[in-house]
Amino acid sequence: MPDRVDDETVEETMPGDVSEVTPPVTADAVADADGAGDAPDAVVEEPAAPAVPDAELLAAVDLARAALLEITPADTVGDPAGSTIEGDRVLSLLFANTMAGYPGWYWTVTLARVDDAAPTVLEAELMPGEGALLSPEWLPWSDRLAGMEADEEAERLAAESGSDDDYDDESDDDDDESDDASDDDAEDADDVLDGVDFESAPAPDGDDGDDDDDTSFDGADR
Repeated sequence: MPDRVDDETVEETMPGDVSEVTPPVTADAVADADGAGDAPDAVVEEPAAPAVPDAELLAAVDLARAALLEITPADTVGDPAGSTIEGDRVLSLLFANTMAGYPGWYWTVTLARVDDAAPTVLEAELMPGEGALLSPEWLPWSDRLAGMEADEEAERLAAESGSDDDYDDESDDDDDESDDASDDDAEDADDVLDGVDFESAPAPDGDDGDDDDDTSFDGADR
């Protein structure tokens, strides 16, 4: 008997009949492709050339020293100790400081010039260098007061804790002394009782009188 064939038709697809479906190309994809080709190359910044001090300002050592002598005695200014470029045609000349109370500090004179004009002094001052001895960081009075109050409170609590410990120690010592005294009294009482001979103890005076009275009474009866 022949096999039953379903109504639905089964289509067999041959390998050669399968066609690849290409997705549609959108406008955004085209724009991205075009933009990728137009991207600029990465800009590599070259390191800046080291600054060169102005030759005329660098040579104005006498002018800088003269400016210092207007604010400090000559014996406090030492030899030139270098320079610092502050800007275009602005230079600071450094001099050693001979004052004992300022180790690591330098006399600093800032000079400048405009175009072809002669150098002029902008300012002269004593400035700290690397490793200079500096004063402590300034704190507002409210912050310092808060720190002082915290320290005082800590000291008070420590003192109270120490007083309690001392009182406990003294109480323990008193208890120990009381216990020792009680033990000594008990031992003394035992010693006294041990030294008494109850059998050989003399009779009281009242007992002798009673014996005499009994004897005389007995004689009278006879």
